[in-house]
Amino acid sequence: MSEISEEMRMTVVESREWYMAAYAPEGVPTSDHLKLRTVKISLALDSIPDQHVVLETLFISLDPYLRSRMTGREDGLYSPQYNLNEVVSAFGVGRVVRSKALIRKIDADAGILLPEYISTLGVPGFAAWIGIQVVAEPIKPGSNVFISAAAGAVGMYAGQLAKLKGCRVVGSTGSDEKVRLIKEEFGYDDAFNYHTETDYDAALSKYFPNGIDVYLDNVGGEMLEAVLNHVNRHAKIPLCGMISEYNKVWTERKGVRNLLNLVGKEVKMQGFLLGSYLDRFGDFAKEMESHLKERKINSKLKIVHGIDKFLESLGSLFTSSNIGKVVIQVK
Repeated sequence: MSEISEEMRMTVVESREWYMAAYAPEGVPTSDHLKLRTVKISLALDSIPDQHVVLETLFISLDPYLRSRMTGREDGLYSPQYNLNEVVSAFGVGRVVRSKALIRKIDADAGILLPEYISTLGVPGFAAWIGIQVVAEPIKPGSNVFISAAAGAVGMYAGQLAKLKGCRVVGSTGSDEKVRLIKEEFGYDDAFNYHTETDYDAALSKYFPNGIDVYLDNVGGEMLEAVLNHVNRHAKIPLCGMISEYNKVWTERKGVRNLLNLVGKEVKMQGFLLGSYLDRFGDFAKEMESHLKERKINSKLKIVHGIDKFLESLGSLFTSSNIGKVVIQVK
């Protein structure tokens, strides 16, 4: 553990935190919904509840699921809503200042960059691993695998894991630059820009002449509907997320009209939450850490500096501007 600064040895320190000022039922949250404030925190041991720690935050993970906790509606989305005035919580990496709990400790000498613990070895990597390694199993070498949002935090790992299984992997993404990236750096066999190839049904006919065996869905909506026209018999569709629908109330979300194909092709379509697979985290961490050290898995991080950039960075997740995993470096 690194030495604590003299400032952190003080009894009371100031902390800046984002909190939920008002719910955002639709659209991207703004400064009307999320606000930044400064509070004082006591470091005295008797002020720390049991099973809690005081952390000096170093890196914060920006993930799309955070948006689903800000609507004020319990409408089937997979995360509980923040309470008004509640601090927005997120995964991160921090330095322990005071502790009354056991937590996951990072080996600082392992040769792995700290942000990778909230990317390759964090929620995005775990989601990709569960989708490909668990929900979609068994995947045979030579299977045709399609990944949407393929240059995103989950998609970049999902495609590489499928390639390690000997699959043919194609991805969709939001720019020609990202198409080049996932082919050249992440090893995708092919990819297309969904902004220029807007007829998804025609695009999938071109890139999957022999049909789709596995589709890891990150976007939902029209892309999911198009995929169902191209699935092979006994195909598997792990539903990781539906980012195209997060900022809409349910009555404005795109419906999928061809679910009958699931019956005729005997397709398995399954949503999954990481909390249901925590017993597999050890297996995931061991395997992915090995891939990372052996450079079998590549990662792309977008590191934004400063806690004040949280709101702006959260909004960027719902555009085509980001590549890879977005991380805020606080210190």
